[in-house]
Amino acid sequence: MTFFIKGFLSENHYRARIVLAVEKPSFPVAVVMQRRPAQSRWAEFIWEPHGVIADPGGAARVLREDGAAAQWLHPGFKLVLHKDENEGYYLNVSAPQPRVFVLWRMEGEQALPLEVTVSSDEAGRWLDGGHSVDGVAMPAEIFAWVGDYVEHNYRPQPKKRIKPRSFQHPKDRV
Repeated sequence: MTFFIKGFLSENHYRARIVLAVEKPSFPVAVVMQRRPAQSRWAEFIWEPHGVIADPGGAARVLREDGAAAQWLHPGFKLVLHKDENEGYYLNVSAPQPRVFVLWRMEGEQALPLEVTVSSDEAGRWLDGGHSVDGVAMPAEIFAWVGDYVEHNYRPQPKKRIKPRSFQHPKDRV
């Protein structure tokens, strides 16, 4: 945690207040995008995220290219955990196949990743917004990191039962 002291003058009095700046947990990653031949007469290639690895740093680069298939490494991304996404993290790590979700788009002839998340809820909102989102297998080190975060921060909210209107007294139906 980092503390900042902000000062300001008010009615000839000096006041100082401490503002707590909480750093959110983050994990640096790189996204591997893949181009492979399509089995279609309408498209020559299919672009998709192929995987996510711990960020080795550096610039975007070709990992391999052999004819129609190719893989590019795009470093410089961060998985950032937000408290308001705890439910989405829990749903992801408790799923049979946990995923890292990659939001990407085509730019010219190449697919570029834009964002990464481990929240299934956030990925769903991206999909609802019409974006290209694909999930890739979550590496063990990221699974352990997210699992530890969920274990220490997630508390399920009790489900509130809503009484059907037909079971309410007529005076209480509004």
